[in-house]
Amino acid sequence: MDTVFKALADPTRRSLLDELYRRDGQSLSSLEQRLPMTRFGVMKHLKVLEEAGLVVARKRGREKLHFLNPVPIRLVHERWVSKYAEPWAATLTGLKRQLEEDPMEKVFEIYIKTTPERLWEAITDPELRSRYSFGVSVESDWAAGSSYRAVHPGAQSAISEGENLEVDPPFRLVQSFNALWSEAVKREGTSRVTWEIEPVGDSCRLTVTHDELAQDAHAEIYGGWPQILSGLKTLLETGESLTTPGSLLYAQPSSAP
Repeated sequence: MDTVFKALADPTRRSLLDELYRRDGQSLSSLEQRLPMTRFGVMKHLKVLEEAGLVVARKRGREKLHFLNPVPIRLVHERWVSKYAEPWAATLTGLKRQLEEDPMEKVFEIYIKTTPERLWEAITDPELRSRYSFGVSVESDWAAGSSYRAVHPGAQSAISEGENLEVDPPFRLVQSFNALWSEAVKREGTSRVTWEIEPVGDSCRLTVTHDELAQDAHAEIYGGWPQILSGLKTLLETGESLTTPGSLLYAQPSSAP
């Protein structure tokens, strides 16, 4: 948490986050043009934000694009803010940002003290999945090319479904994603979710990339990821489930999406 607060303490770094909030997935050159400072200065501040986990960089061809990662801020909220104030909705208001031409891409990164095998199990085991994903479990045989269904005990049918495009346990899972819990999200069509697990010492870095989203995609499609990943970290590191009101929003059968 100290690195997050240190990174947020600087107004220039907050300005960089504001720029990525307005338009996610920007290159260094693009960010440099938006701030009154040298390229080296922007690089220096981006490095601090990356080290704090607030920004995730990804290669796209010859460019390096930078994405706002709201997960650390969500963890701060779960630890303190939700104890004293009305919690945020699971879909984070304000994370609906538009890109000018290309489909949207959202990147979320979190470090969890666990093994790749245990993390893979938590992603694919229906009972474990339901404990951090608003009561939703996922049914599949987890073979490449097979289908999966996300189900909730309070819903009459699947709330999302898709195909397992790539399955490489315990390191990589790529899935198509079709949201079904409302008519509004059904109209969004098919997007893609990639889970990448990388061992780092006695922990794992989990990166979830949700891409192939329409440029004006409904925020519900991707807005719940910070809370889901926070719940996953809590479960694997403590054996407990998040109990903030927001995390329990859909946990009861009567409150299914």
